[in-house]
Amino acid sequence: MSKYWNPEFCVADFTIEDDTIICDSFYQMREVRLQHQRFDGGTVSLKRDLFWRPDAVCVLLYDPVRETVVLIEQFRIGAIDHPRSPWLLELVAGLVEPGETIEEVARRESIEEAGAKILHLEHISRFTPSPGGAREYIDLYCGCVDSEGLGGIHGLEGEGENIKVHLFPVDTAIAMIKTGDVDNAAGIIALQWLQLNRSIIKEKWSTNAE
Repeated sequence: MSKYWNPEFCVADFTIEDDTIICDSFYQMREVRLQHQRFDGGTVSLKRDLFWRPDAVCVLLYDPVRETVVLIEQFRIGAIDHPRSPWLLELVAGLVEPGETIEEVARRESIEEAGAKILHLEHISRFTPSPGGAREYIDLYCGCVDSEGLGGIHGLEGEGENIKVHLFPVDTAIAMIKTGDVDNAAGIIALQWLQLNRSIIKEKWSTNAE
């Protein structure tokens, strides 16, 4: 229970009447019919299309010694109509495979996508980016790395990944939120978190290294 807010209803206050998979590929699309309680009494019946994605992990790679963040650039099908380009600046990220912990995913993807070994991990938040129509939960981390020598092209050939690694001064990366150069939810949230917690996390990681 939270000391700040708790929802009026819970999982016992809705009933799924039908859940049909209408597309089953890399992700799923489902048609869901349900009934749930109303705030003003009674119930309401709904039919909704639900885009079903597995859990994911995103990691902001931060070098506290060089005051540098590591971002990756890659093509994104969901930005195919982006006004500038479907190649976006993002965080290292990946889906949670069966049997993996979220920390293992963070470390695996950092190696695969940026060639970076994570020294320390700090959990930022767990959130759902688009709950109006998509089932997806993202665990967001900040990872301590040594950015010396990082760069180049990375990604798994078998997954069609072609990823370019970029290094930016922290203040530049934060400024790119305002300019729109970083315009995806996980990147914005993580960089704003770093802006607020930079001195705290540097001290924490410095203490852990001793």
